[in-house]
Amino acid sequence: MFDIIGRRNIYFLISGLMILPGLIGLAIWGLNLGIDFTGGSLVEVRLGANPAAAQVRSVFVDAGLTDVSVITGSTTDALGKTYLIRTKTIDAVAKSDLLAKLGSAYGPLTEDRFESVGPVIGRETATNAFLAVLGASVLILFYLSYAFRQVPNPWRYGACAVFALLHDVVLVVGLWSILGKLFGLEVDALFVTAILTVVGFSVHDTIVVFDRVRENVSRFPGEVFERVVNFSVNQTLDRSINTSLTVILTLAALLLLGGATIRGFVLVLLVGIVSGTYSSIFNASCLLVVWENGEFARLLGRLSPAKPVVATSP
Repeated sequence: MFDIIGRRNIYFLISGLMILPGLIGLAIWGLNLGIDFTGGSLVEVRLGANPAAAQVRSVFVDAGLTDVSVITGSTTDALGKTYLIRTKTIDAVAKSDLLAKLGSAYGPLTEDRFESVGPVIGRETATNAFLAVLGASVLILFYLSYAFRQVPNPWRYGACAVFALLHDVVLVVGLWSILGKLFGLEVDALFVTAILTVVGFSVHDTIVVFDRVRENVSRFPGEVFERVVNFSVNQTLDRSINTSLTVILTLAALLLLGGATIRGFVLVLLVGIVSGTYSSIFNASCLLVVWENGEFARLLGRLSPAKPVVATSP
């Protein structure tokens, strides 16, 4: 049996080292917001001549649009390579003129998608995204506090689960800040959808561990709580890893073989699920033990060293 809880400080340190670069990136660069948040237009086309992204961008720049980003798809079919073009808001007439120029230069051209979002809607999307994550966190806290009401301090289980999911969200958002700076990856509506999916996965995995803790607290009354939690984590370790691996392998295949439009979505899920698996095993349960043992308070000098807490049956 692995002594996971006994090495909790190492796992906390690893989490800190994973999150710190992203926090620095957020502080320096912020997030590369897509048109869903800033407003603008997106055009997805396929070009038979398969030009470079810079050549596609030059057509828009020559038309007077300077804020233009072009993402090239990884696959090419019979109609040509796929290009995702983002620019400031343009109407249907301007779009038609631009695509006519693009088609004459690098055609034949096939238009797959065109959408525009106004700046007001973009601000509403940003607000709703924040409220969605905040609301999910609050509801999870209350639900888990109720679900674990038969054990002492049930709200701590909910708080630790929320901490684990926030750990995953911060890690993914921080990483996206770095990738946005280096590779131009944007935060869009699909990103928010992926984040909420990661939240659900993280909480689900944490609940599996905590539910086993609840069972073992009843089975081993009087046992040191730290040992009960460590035993519970080891019992669920294989299940957590095997479940995550099946999802990770599927997402890896989608990342390599899927289209350009879903690549960012899949990458968020992949990173988030890896982080969620780690946090549910190595962070949430360890944090629960630290809290139950009063280590937070002793760290602040409020309590003198005390004996380890023992499990008490409900």
